[in-house]
Amino acid sequence: MVDKFTSRSSARLFLAAVPDAGTAERIHQLACVLKRAHQFDGKLIVPGRLHISLFALSGLPEGQLCAAWEAAMDVRTRPFEVSFDRTASFRGRPGNRPFVLIGENGLRHLHSFRQTVGAAMTRRGLRRLANTNFTPHVTLLYDTRSADEYPVEPIGWTISEFVLIRSLNGHEHLVRWPLWV
Repeated sequence: MVDKFTSRSSARLFLAAVPDAGTAERIHQLACVLKRAHQFDGKLIVPGRLHISLFALSGLPEGQLCAAWEAAMDVRTRPFEVSFDRTASFRGRPGNRPFVLIGENGLRHLHSFRQTVGAAMTRRGLRRLANTNFTPHVTLLYDTRSADEYPVEPIGWTISEFVLIRSLNGHEHLVRWPLWV
């Protein structure tokens, strides 16, 4: 079951939360306005690739991928709201700085959710993966220039599932796990 996910070694695998199509379009429109305002040259992330990365799974051996899959199936929690209210540039690689949506108060439930998934991973023997740092964000584009943190009209949505994504010439949503108690 998991081997079909590992068949393309150059692909990136990760767990993520993705906005619904309408919210993804609103985020993309905001990114268009901000790109012009900041005079960025970078290419915008298309709406279908917008996401919040939760855990990177690339490079894991098949047994650990199976454990991550089982951990995802163990997660039981209600859908919850997220809200992003600022933009900023992260450091990134020189000449390739991520310009992102960030927030604070509107992301408390997301932090709790990630801890829940991390606890499930720890129970499945993936403590190293579960203990990685987490700065929730949605990447809008990459650019050579950067921008200081700036407030924006809050944009949010209800997270009702999380997804296993394979990234190789686009994003392929391999598995969806609905949130429920």
